[in-house]
Parts: sequence; structure tokens; C-alpha cells
Amino acid sequence: MSEKKMSSSRKHHLKSLMLAIAKGLLEEEEREQEEERTRYMAENCPHLSMPRSMQELQELCREINHKIDVIDEERYDLEMKVNKSNKEIDDLKIKVQDLMGKFKKPVLRKVRMSADAMLKALLGSKHTVNLDLRANLKQVKKEVKEEDKELRDVGDWRKNIEDKSGMDGRKKMFEAEA
Repeated sequence: MSEKKMSSSRKHHLKSLMLAIAKGLLEEEEREQEEERTRYMAENCPHLSMPRSMQELQELCREINHKIDVIDEERYDLEMKVNKSNKEIDDLKIKVQDLMGKFKKPVLRKVRMSADAMLKALLGSKHTVNLDLRANLKQVKKEVKEEDKELRDVGDWRKNIEDKSGMDGRKKMFEAEA
């Protein structure tokens, strides 16, 4: 409260002076823009003279088309520069966020949910299939091979050796081969 307050008439007077100065600056800026516009138009868009013959008209059309092509090329180039700059800006923003390290991982809650309920939550009403994993398992039937049967039928190896021992066993072996 040590500073003295300004009277309302003084405030009003200063406000009106500021507005007058701002108005003058705006008028001057508007006049400069108009001069710039007229200078640009005189430079880039010369006064159009209507051609009298068909040949002159065709030449004028070719000239205008050429100018349009040049302007389109410039517009395309500028557009690509802007897109590239925007992409670089986005990449730099991401890098800055990564360097700041202010990503907070949310605390995840444990949710008890069946596979059917989870698919229904993810897919919405599209999910109609019941997920019964045991029903989808393949049934495998075990086939018994003939070689395995023969090995089982042979039985105890000691009996085979006893049968083949001696002359009788050798005689049986030769008879079996013949």
C-alpha cells in the first residue's frame, strides 16, 4: 500500500492515449499491407490484355498453364517441407519425453476372468464361440505295431537260449531256415 493509487481520470486519460497510439499503428500497418499487395500484384500479375486472334489466345493459355505448373511444384515442395518438419518435431518431442523419463507406469490390478469373459470383453458381441480347450484337443489312438507284438511274443530271452543250446537247438534253427 506504499504505492500511491492512480486517480480514475488519469487512468482514463492514459487508456485513451494508448488506444489512440494503437489505432495509429494499426492504420499504418494496414496501409503498408495494401502497398505490399499492390506491389506484389504489379510484379507477378501484369495487366491482362485480351488477345485478338486465336493464336494469341492459345499462347496466353499455354503461358498461364506453365505458370500454374510452376506454382503447383512450389506448393508441393513447400508442403513436403512442412510435413517433414512436422514429423521431425514429433520425433523430437518423443525423444524429449523419453529423456525426461516421466512416464508413470499405471498400477495394474489383478482381475480374475475366464477366457470366455475375456474374449467377450475384447470382441464384444461378436464373440459367440465357447472356449473349451479340452474339447479342442486331438484324440490320439495308439496303434500297436507288428514288430512290437513279435518282441512281446518272444518272451523271456533265457528260454530262447536254452532251446537253441546243444545239437537239438541248432537242428531246430536249420529246420526253421529251410
